[in-house]
Amino acid sequence: MGVDAEHRQMVEIVRIPALSDNYIWLAHEPGSGETVVVDPAESGPVLREAEARGWRITQIWNTHWHPDHTGGNAAIKDATGCLVTGPAAEAAKIPTLDRPVGEGDTVKLGPIEALVMEVPAHTAGHIAYHLPSAGAAFVGDTLFAMGCGRLFEGTAEQMHANLQRLAALPLETEVYCAHEYTLSNARFAVTVEPDNAELARRAAEVEAARAVGGATVPTTIALERATNPFMRASSIEEFSERRRAKDVFRG
Repeated sequence: MGVDAEHRQMVEIVRIPALSDNYIWLAHEPGSGETVVVDPAESGPVLREAEARGWRITQIWNTHWHPDHTGGNAAIKDATGCLVTGPAAEAAKIPTLDRPVGEGDTVKLGPIEALVMEVPAHTAGHIAYHLPSAGAAFVGDTLFAMGCGRLFEGTAEQMHANLQRLAALPLETEVYCAHEYTLSNARFAVTVEPDNAELARRAAEVEAARAVGGATVPTTIALERATNPFMRASSIEEFSERRRAKDVFRG
């Protein structure tokens, strides 16, 4: 069961563009005044945004070890004294890590609980943070709008299982991924499901948004279930075929 809008716990989430196509997420719980940075690619834009809003950064949540997700950790930690949480399986690759977590662990933003989900494949220890009461999930590079992460350190079987698990979250869950890859993903997706009318409509909306520099995330579980060819793959074999095709797609 999902949480309806009336009973959803309040979190203010801000998208911060970074590097060439990364998104850093700044999530603020107004009751406690706590603010968490999710996957800081770099520190400067984060510190400036927090200062402009009068928000006190108390935590960093990393989904995986890649430098474009952890590159801002040290400077933000030095500037704020915040606590860094990340995947226990990748602790050796995240030297700033204070709290290693894994499947079934919980972390909190003020009173709001986030459940840690292990979703390996893009990296061997990749995790996601699901905030059921806030209707949000921070998924790093596992699930993208109409796409999924490359299989750098894991298998198609793992990624297929991850996507099916994420697909089972409440439909209204807002999904905060870490890159603006949606245009390329949409162009690929319509080649896989050319008769999917909802996908065609979404692809057109994405083309229009990106033409004027607009952002296309967050997305929702409902949207991904309807239009994401990787989440919609009916078998590991079909998923694998689609992932291989996307890896060489130039669109």
